[in-house]
Amino acid sequence: MASALEPFVIDDIRVEGLQRISVGTVYNYLTLEKGETLDSERASAAVRALFKTGFFQDVVLEREGNILVVFVAERPAIASVEIEGNSDIPTDQLQANLKLIGLSEGKVFNRSMLDKIKTELQRQYLALGKYNAQVRTEVIRRERNRVDLRIVIAEGEVAAIHHLNIIGNEVFEEQELLDKFILSSNGGWFGGDDQYSKQKLSGDLATLREHYLDNGYVNFRVNSTQVTITPDKRHVYITINLSEGKQYRVSEVTITGDTVVPKEELQALIALHPGEIFSRKKLTESSKSITDALGNNGYAFANINPVPSLDEEKQEVALNYYIDPGKRVYVRRITISGNKQTEDKVLRREMRQMEGGWIASTKVERSRTRLNRLGFFDEVKVATPTVPGTTNQVDLDIDVVERESFGSFNFGIGYGDEQGFTMNTSVDWENFMGSGQRFSINFNNSDVDTEYSIDVTDPYYTMDGVSRNLKIFYRESDSATDTTDYTTDSYGAGLGFGVPVSEYDTVSYRFDYEHTLLHTSTDSSADILTFCADVASELDCEFGIYKLGSSWSRDTRDRAVFPTQGGLLSVGLELAVGGSDLLGDEFLNAPQFYKLRLSKKHYLKLADWVTFAMRGEAAYADVYGDSNELAPYDRYFAGGIRTLRGYESNRLFSTPGTLDEFGLPQGGNFRLLGGAELVIPPPFDLESKSLRFNAFIDAGNVYNTEEGVDLDELRLTYGIAMNWLTPVGPLIFSYGWPINAKDGDRLENFQFSLGMM
Repeated sequence: MASALEPFVIDDIRVEGLQRISVGTVYNYLTLEKGETLDSERASAAVRALFKTGFFQDVVLEREGNILVVFVAERPAIASVEIEGNSDIPTDQLQANLKLIGLSEGKVFNRSMLDKIKTELQRQYLALGKYNAQVRTEVIRRERNRVDLRIVIAEGEVAAIHHLNIIGNEVFEEQELLDKFILSSNGGWFGGDDQYSKQKLSGDLATLREHYLDNGYVNFRVNSTQVTITPDKRHVYITINLSEGKQYRVSEVTITGDTVVPKEELQALIALHPGEIFSRKKLTESSKSITDALGNNGYAFANINPVPSLDEEKQEVALNYYIDPGKRVYVRRITISGNKQTEDKVLRREMRQMEGGWIASTKVERSRTRLNRLGFFDEVKVATPTVPGTTNQVDLDIDVVERESFGSFNFGIGYGDEQGFTMNTSVDWENFMGSGQRFSINFNNSDVDTEYSIDVTDPYYTMDGVSRNLKIFYRESDSATDTTDYTTDSYGAGLGFGVPVSEYDTVSYRFDYEHTLLHTSTDSSADILTFCADVASELDCEFGIYKLGSSWSRDTRDRAVFPTQGGLLSVGLELAVGGSDLLGDEFLNAPQFYKLRLSKKHYLKLADWVTFAMRGEAAYADVYGDSNELAPYDRYFAGGIRTLRGYESNRLFSTPGTLDEFGLPQGGNFRLLGGAELVIPPPFDLESKSLRFNAFIDAGNVYNTEEGVDLDELRLTYGIAMNWLTPVGPLIFSYGWPINAKDGDRLENFQFSLGMM
């Protein structure tokens, strides 16, 4: 306050009572200086200026001679803010919102803030539908003029919707409209939908508006929304009053402006045609299609403005798409960052958008997809900032987050339903020395197989993207635990090339040599003994085979692991060459056979976190030349976690004739498989890159075509599965329930495997 005083000239100014605030701060706000004449009016103005800062709870001006003495009492500072009792709103979020009203540690405390605190927190809980939320505040004094604030919240229960009513609808039944709402009065399938939320109601009103506009009711409007709460604040009544208006049809569709590309091409992209019911959804989709078409021709900043003209009398709407393409935009420079190990060229060779060329949105997106499919990066971000000082140039900035490791030394012991106990050791570089090449040395040992191999793949053996694969292997197989008692020792090498013929299509060629020594025993089946006799006229047989392979594949998947859209289609032929004197005695009686395989996988993104996957396979094998029958290990088998879950591995058969004298399946020369599944990430981590849950249905069997292919013999199973990418390799669990198992089928509900997706 300023006491009444006689005017005097200020010789000096002294400030007393300060604790944290500096003297300079007081001088800045005081509006008085030495040498000035102080009167009552100027003193009152000075006191008001200091109070206005909010730093002080009391200000007094006094005179000692010609010295002005300013006595101040500072407001306390906030030492800490503690929040208790909140669960629906995280503490960090509450503190951030309180900070917006000036309440945080280190700020000056003003008791008027307490009312603001209560008002702000209750506002946030009202938005969640908690009308009976209570907020209590406590102020705890501390030394050095500081206070602790303690905020205690009783959130209460969300007000439940007791009745939801729509008034004014004539065209659509009320229940049909309410079925499109998130909010309901019965809680929904999973509960919680009957809890009122202002945000949910706003979303439902937007859905209602979209429904009418997509069905031609261009004059639809919501007249009012009444939300009434019962006195105990536990139940809510919602009434929506609307006006439907009349339904409009499209009278004509025109395109004006600078079309840049042929108008006929743009006209074909418009989903609305004269005579059809107007739909805002189709209107928006058409605008986007035109925008994308212009964007693919370099007009990245094109503006498409659909202008509707209403004829109230005829209930028609004429549409005109006005096109302003702007300037054609060129890519000045492509910059890559984040690749600490991977060489720049590995990324740049995947780019479909080139420097110096005009920007095309599909090429930019395709480049991002190809980088994702390399498997080297956890994340790929693409940005197109405008070049400063220009209106027709952008840079293409690629920012990647590399996986923690591209190379690994692995040692593992596991179990697979198809191979029993396994032990594997491998040195595997998916991105060898950052070059993009894959190099691996493997040793795998199981109850069935022992294999040593060296495998090298160069995905860009040539600049045109031709890939090359080299492989050397040695394998010992013991089929006593699988079908019938015999063993094979094999070694060989192979060379393959993959030639891209389009952005999505690849034709592959392969040449392999395999030398096999087959050992039989007295427990071997007649089938295997007959095969050996045909090849070598003795119990043990040795032969070499040249294999020629060719395949065509079309890959449109968005990623190689856990894809969400696109598909993989492949057709392949493998031809085993032998039985010619030109190849020497070693190949004179070697098996001659061919294999044909058609497979298809397709993925459909149903939602951001739900993928529908389908797969199918048809594989056929047969002998030619002087060979009488396929080797047992070259036949097809079914059953197990990779073919037909719920059935024992390799134990399915379509007819009794496919069993040997030991009651075990001999396999067949034709296999038919199919399946469908819903794939979702874990509910507790929808962004997970390493875990997926599946609900599946499988179908399949193997046949001998000489006995016919009876589709009634297809086995069906359904179940659930989990795919987990662990540091030691992919881990797969499944539990299947066979639907139409028959006598003699060997079932196995629970199955798992480690080491291969």
